[in-house]
Amino acid sequence: MKSNTTNYKNIDKSSQLLFNEKSTFKVIHFNNLTTDIENYKFKLKSNYIQLYFCKSNKCKVAFNFEHCAIELLENNSSMVYFKDEKMDILFNISPKTELTAVLISIEHFHSLFSSEGNFLFNFSNFKVGQPIIETKETNNTTKLILNQLNSETITESLRPIYIKGKIYELLSYYFSNVTEENSDHCPYVTNEEVVGKIKLAKEIVIEQMNNPPSLTDLAKIVGLNIKKLKSDFKEFYGVPVFTFLLNYKMELAKKLLQENKLNVNEISTHLGYSSSSHFIAAFKRKFGITPKQFSKS
Repeated sequence: MKSNTTNYKNIDKSSQLLFNEKSTFKVIHFNNLTTDIENYKFKLKSNYIQLYFCKSNKCKVAFNFEHCAIELLENNSSMVYFKDEKMDILFNISPKTELTAVLISIEHFHSLFSSEGNFLFNFSNFKVGQPIIETKETNNTTKLILNQLNSETITESLRPIYIKGKIYELLSYYFSNVTEENSDHCPYVTNEEVVGKIKLAKEIVIEQMNNPPSLTDLAKIVGLNIKKLKSDFKEFYGVPVFTFLLNYKMELAKKLLQENKLNVNEISTHLGYSSSSHFIAAFKRKFGITPKQFSKS
């Protein structure tokens, strides 16, 4: 008998589902900007290889039963396979946690790794074998692709093909036998020390979002020249510093509106806007509707 999952939100058709193509793969993205744990449920109706990438903090992913779970910490990734063709995936997302899930149909997975019928993995073994759970650290190249997948500014008409291309790129690096020690690391931001400074810059603008430092001051704080801060931040997160901060504020605004605990004026103040009209205008430019219309929808 399955555990009680009534407190899990069904995400089959929600905004967390970035890409959904039955014959290839599904991409699910969570970014919990609240102070509460968020629970979600996704139903699988056929066989999938499951890849999970925890980008910040920690989360749990359970399979049918809450006690049958894996825990992912920051910068962990995991490949999961069960022979079950029908399954409830239960996501327990801690505050300040970002998680990306890629669910690849078993047939498509094998077609990607086949050459003249010689499969990298034995199909029959997958269908009858034991569960597979393999966890490892997420390398810099994979982190970059994940950031581009979620942050790049792409028109809605091109987004499906863009996401699809990024997932193929992600898979090629994830299953590569080449270690980062023997490669060029991240193809754009190659220095681990620089990556750390870029991440610090992101944390600073989020923590000080009501009164963020200028780019000049931010560059001095993290120890980079302003040109490198601007170029490497955009390469790593897909957008410039203050576009990233605006996107963060707007996503946080959506979360606060969904919680229905604060009114528009209170959210405007919380996000550092000098007036609610400025907040409303920014929200409408980003999402095409006003905060009030979003709350009603």
